[in-house]
Amino acid sequence: MRLVTYRADVESAARLGALAGDLVIDLARFGSVKGVPFPATMLEFIDLGPQAVAIASRLIAECGDIFPLGTAVPLANVKLLAPIPRPRKNIFGIGLNYTEHVAESAKSLDTAPDLPRQPVIFSKPPTSVIGPGEPILHDKAITQQLDWEVELAAIIGTRAKGVSRADALRYVFGYTVCIDMSARDCRRAGQWIYSKGQDSYCPMGPVVVTADEIPDPQTLDLWLTVNGVEKQRSNTAFMLFKVDELVADISKGITLEPGDIIATGTPAGVGAGRSPQEWLWPGDIVVATVEGIGTLRHPVVAR
Repeated sequence: MRLVTYRADVESAARLGALAGDLVIDLARFGSVKGVPFPATMLEFIDLGPQAVAIASRLIAECGDIFPLGTAVPLANVKLLAPIPRPRKNIFGIGLNYTEHVAESAKSLDTAPDLPRQPVIFSKPPTSVIGPGEPILHDKAITQQLDWEVELAAIIGTRAKGVSRADALRYVFGYTVCIDMSARDCRRAGQWIYSKGQDSYCPMGPVVVTADEIPDPQTLDLWLTVNGVEKQRSNTAFMLFKVDELVADISKGITLEPGDIIATGTPAGVGAGRSPQEWLWPGDIVVATVEGIGTLRHPVVAR
């Protein structure tokens, strides 16, 4: 199932939808017609658990190409927002999670050259999240080294505390695309949150693909371009710590709750690792894709 958060027009509230071909099915309105009380937001839908996905998928499939009046709108006529426009908690970011990125970071960012023995975890605040097409803000008074990182993000569906790696994927609701924007010159005493957590530094979307459609998240190609030139290309198979390891590791000491987001790290090819180094500036266009999920396209705009 492919889920979106959308707005029908500039004055409408954000609503939860499911994609059916080139249509967005408003799940709350659709559920009302079908006698099933689906909520109007992504977080409330996630809270219902995996049974809600199964029921919604079945009811939509039963409709074929004909949906009840007032429940479907063409995808081309809506504005897609971040799937979770305002996460309940900080996004969990994972640093140095691809081998070649560890090497390039050691050369250019003074990080350790050895492969991490445990996941390197930082966070991005909810206010950093933006939806598809929204501008990435460049404040020249704060940074001269704005960088890009394409990532697969996993969204938790069930409360997870101390789960085993073998069971960890059962706690994942679905997956989306994330761009972990980084102001490399804003790191402070080795801490990353100000570098990575500024407003607009977490583009996310365009959809959430539920976990039943991605049984193995370690088989997905991901890539990123700047102004049409490819900068990153890899596969999630090359993660040092796989999605199940990340869920198990974080949940040992931090309870993961429905709607929590784990951005799983980026491969090599970031601007800081290039020779000469490359940075983003107003007017640039960043496009990031994860296979089987979708593409984000964002302009860089002066703040």
